[in-house]
Amino acid sequence: MDDKPSPGPLSETSEFLFSFGVIADIQYADLEDGYNFQGNRRRYYRHSLLHLQGAIEHWNTEGSPPRCVLQLGDIIDGYNAQYKASEKSLELVMNTFQMLKVPVHHTWGNHEFYNFSRNYLTNSKLNTKFLEDQIVHHPETVPSENYYAYHFVPFPQFRFILLDAYDLSVLGVDQSSAKYQQCLKILKGHNPNSELNSPQGLSEPQFVQFNGGFSQEQLNWLNEVLTFSDTNQEKVVIAIFPFTQRPLTVCAWPGITETRWPSFGPTGVSCVSSPVTLTMVATPRILLVCTTST
Repeated sequence: MDDKPSPGPLSETSEFLFSFGVIADIQYADLEDGYNFQGNRRRYYRHSLLHLQGAIEHWNTEGSPPRCVLQLGDIIDGYNAQYKASEKSLELVMNTFQMLKVPVHHTWGNHEFYNFSRNYLTNSKLNTKFLEDQIVHHPETVPSENYYAYHFVPFPQFRFILLDAYDLSVLGVDQSSAKYQQCLKILKGHNPNSELNSPQGLSEPQFVQFNGGFSQEQLNWLNEVLTFSDTNQEKVVIAIFPFTQRPLTVCAWPGITETRWPSFGPTGVSCVSSPVTLTMVATPRILLVCTTST
């Protein structure tokens, strides 16, 4: 990550417009400390709530508070399902978020789907689609109910877009549904392993069960929103779980989908999970906000 450009200092003529908060991978569980899936990183399941409380206290007491906070997924850990504590743990974290004095926008990660079905999440407090912006006379910018994505404007001429990185996924989907069968076919077409979470021997190691992808329907919608923003000279912030090509085993399938957006040129859309990072993509008018920890 050494080649990542660092922002320069604000010049004397720079004007502070607004700020927003970002938090990801809270992964709360009422458990003793443990390790991640690879066994090489310490996990502080129970203590993660203290870090969330500290972040909220910081945001609430800032002289110029943020306009909003982006919660980028994995709000509780997958172990909660094993101990039948999913709903209790989610309620505890969401009650902590109630102390926040600004709106919070939630994205969904793989750990959400380890604990809940997509239908459950759609009807839960983790669905913040009610905060979306409605662009008058532009129905093409209204997202479908088939995926969890929306856009909003926290400050004039800045449009934030939340994407659904598990739009195509075998996680959280009814196994008798056509969408599950479609996603399973994609997955098995690239991963012959009996254990579908294993990238062993794969030339495209992103094709594992804990990853997901974007439907063409969602990408078409994103294209319409970006086209509108480009026409109206808006700056765009895209929030997603997750997004990077490293490590390759944690990125979107079916591979990197490229679509040509007006003025932006070809832009790769992929996903992974890893520490929070801010990445500029394609154009100075698009800022990508993503997670980078598994």
